[in-house]
Order: sequence, then C-alpha cells, then structure tokens
Amino acid sequence: MSRHSTRIATLVLAALMAIVLTACGGAAGPAVQRVDAGTAVAMLDARTVVDVRTPREFAAGHLAGAQNVDVEAADFASKVSSLDKDAPYLVYCHSGRRSAMAAAQMAAAGFTDIVDGGAMADLVGAGAPTQ
Repeated sequence: MSRHSTRIATLVLAALMAIVLTACGGAAGPAVQRVDAGTAVAMLDARTVVDVRTPREFAAGHLAGAQNVDVEAADFASKVSSLDKDAPYLVYCHSGRRSAMAAAQMAAAGFTDIVDGGAMADLVGAGAPTQ
C-alpha cells in the first residue's frame, strides 16, 4: 500500500470513529476535553504532551517536553497503544484538525483523560514554552 493510500485509509478510519463517537453521545467522547489555549497551557506541567504533527514539523519546533506521534502515520495506533491509557494527555497539532482526530482515536482506544489543546500557534501565543 502506498504512503498516500495509507494516509487516506487513516483519515477514513478517523472519520468513521468520529461518526460512531458522535452517534454514541459526544463528538470525541467523554474522555476528551476541548479547552481554550490559556487553559491548555496551565495544564502542560500536569500532562504528557503529545505533538501529533509530522516528524518534519516537530523538528522545526515544538512545545517543550512534547513527544511526537504522527497521527497520520500508519503506525499511530501501535505507538499510542504503548502509552498508559489512564495517564493525563494533552495533544496538539498545527491547526487543531489533527489533534481532534488523534484525541478521538485515543478515546476510542480506551484512553480516559485527553485534552485537545488545538493549534500550536494558539498555545505558544498563550505562553507555552517551545524548543
């Protein structure tokens, strides 16, 4: 399967999960909180921060202490499955689209405490440190 086909399959899967989660009573499920950038920045020290952008985007700059798990990579599900499902997480991306997708996938996989931090620029604008 080509990289393009894999990416399309990942997006289709995420869309289907979002539809199922919406039908079950919530856009991203009860495990996901969507908060404004200032609230997300205040939570950074108490959460594992996950940047779901591409490795190239991550290398160009990211929030301090963040780990990179590309939501559009074919191995996203296997990489997040190695994380503690009961730990608190904050996910972010470039614009908020991929963080919402990642949060929904994590919730569907059984993660219990996810904050969708949205766009990196908003988080940096609210005072999040970068590296």
